This record gives sequence, structure tokens and C-alpha cells, in this order.
Amino acid sequence: MSALERTLGYSFSDRSLLARALTHASAQTSTARAGMAGRKAGEPPKRGGGDSGIATGDYERLEFLGDRVLGLVMAELLYLAFPDASEGAIARRFNRLVRRETCSEVARAIDLGRHLVLGEGEAESGGRNKATILADACEAVLGAVFLDGGYDQARALIRRLWEPHVAAVAHIRADAKSALQEWAQGRGLPLPTYAEVAREGPDHAPHFTTEVRIEGLEPARGSGASKRAAEQAAAQALLEREGVWERASAHG
Repeated sequence: MSALERTLGYSFSDRSLLARALTHASAQTSTARAGMAGRKAGEPPKRGGGDSGIATGDYERLEFLGDRVLGLVMAELLYLAFPDASEGAIARRFNRLVRRETCSEVARAIDLGRHLVLGEGEAESGGRNKATILADACEAVLGAVFLDGGYDQARALIRRLWEPHVAAVAHIRADAKSALQEWAQGRGLPLPTYAEVAREGPDHAPHFTTEVRIEGLEPARGSGASKRAAEQAAAQALLEREGVWERASAHG
């Protein structure tokens, strides 16, 4: 555990929390089976440890807690880092930062997989590199740090581990349809509606033309190889016409 603590930059007062954060349910199942096999006939099962007083020692409860701690820290960080961003813009960044893929990337960056305690079958099936397990264990470690050192310690760790990911989402922008909807709502206008006005070409290679309409504004049209692409093109055309997006940077 010392190696992982050095990587985290945090030393646990109660290492049992870290041990639990690294323990997958498969390890508990294997241990339970071994215990059942080793018990004498008629002997009652032994209760395991745990913060709830029930027989559990895997990371699931800590994962639940860590997920909420991560969400609070990210919400605070984004609120402060992007003071002029709309709620929708913050939400897009938030979703990118707390999603399973990002958590597993953070776990891989600190080589968390090699520290996991897995059942034999899970270990042999590549569990140390499974995105789901890595993401869950990563959140469990955050929960363990929160319980051991409090919010400030958990916050400092998350800010440090997620720093490159926060930098990467700084320039995320909405797709054209989302951006147009947010713009319309911000101006107190009705929501955009889309209507297919033309379909050309053979069935295997159709070409759609769609018109986007917002009450009080001239409609705009866009074309594409699918209905979705045509709607996006129409929304982009209206955004560019209204000066919300610059033509050269509409996809930036």
C-alpha cells in the first residue's frame, strides 16, 4: 500500500479503508467459499468487518460514496473555473469528467489495477484492466480518502488527478442543435423545431434537407446524408447567420 500512497500523495491513518477500496467483490466471494469449505459441520459463519457492521469487505459502499464526492468536487471546480459558462456548458464538462471512461483513465494513470485484490477467476479474465472495475475502484479510493482525511484531502487529490482532464474539457462546445437550443432559451425564445423539406438520391445514399424554425426568426436550412446531419447543418446555419457562431470556428 505504501507505493500506492506515494502515487496518491496521501498517507492513510486507517489503511483498512484503502484495503477495502481495493477489494473487488470477487475476492470476497472466493474468501467466503474458502471459509465455508474450511468450517466444521454445524459451525456458524463468521461475520466480516465493515463500517456497517455487516459481512462485507469489498469496495461497493466506498464506490457509492466516492462517486458523490467526485461529483461535488467537480461541480465546485467547474463553477469556479468557468464563471461565464452557462449551466448547459458546465453540465457537458461535468459529464465528461465524472463518466466511467475518465475514471478508468485516471485509474490507469496511477496504475491502480496492479493494487487490486481480485478473485482468482476475475484476475485470470483480465479484471485488472477492465474499465468498469478500474472506474469503480478509483471512486472507492476517493471515498476512502474522504472518510480518512475529510473533504479537503479528497478535494486536493481529485484536483491533482483530474487536472489534465479538466484542461482538456476547457474548450468543449455544444453540438449545433444543443447550442441553438441553449441560445434560444437564453433569449427567451421558443425552442427550435425541425422539419424535413426534401429528400433526394437513391435509398442506399439519400440526401436530406431540413429546415429549422424558431418563432420570430427567419428559418434556416441545412443538408446532410442523414436526418441528424441535416438538422445539425440547419442549426449551424442559423447560429452562423445570427452571429452566435463564426463560420471559420463553428466546429472549434
